[in-house]
Amino acid sequence: MTDTQTGVRIALAGEGSANVATGLPVLDHLISELARTARFKLSLEVAPESTDEAVAAAGRAVGAELVPRLSRGAGSGWALVPADDALATAALEVDDSPRLVTNVDFSGQRVGGLATDVASRFLRELAEGAGLNLHVRLLEGTDPQHVLTAIFKAVGAALGQACRPAPASPPDEEVS
Repeated sequence: MTDTQTGVRIALAGEGSANVATGLPVLDHLISELARTARFKLSLEVAPESTDEAVAAAGRAVGAELVPRLSRGAGSGWALVPADDALATAALEVDDSPRLVTNVDFSGQRVGGLATDVASRFLRELAEGAGLNLHVRLLEGTDPQHVLTAIFKAVGAALGQACRPAPASPPDEEVS
């Protein structure tokens, strides 16, 4: 594996925005959707040696950049998000044994000229880089572009939740 140059910055924001340049327009769009729903200001630049390495480097870089935010935040999150005819859910938590668990298999599909299994590669590298147990489920949808958008939006919403402090619980009330 070659060293791919990456630059990434992530900040929590009231409204998400992204400036993404991986050299892969489909991946740029998906990462932008993730940032928007996470309410991150995300800047990512990848100078790839190959498509596969660009995807892996992008996932690793974003994951590593999330580690301090996850440790200061709730460290877990979940979301159920639609995109057109697709509906996806994501649940995640910080874990010593990072992994991606999913029911989605796009190994034979292409979106925008790019094999869609690159999405699972990105998410796997993100989970490993951030130290996450990440579960992704597709509940509805057949159009690969809509499915990928729903997945990345769900992962983004769950990450946004996990990187922010958990809401304070009200004190237990005594029952008489």
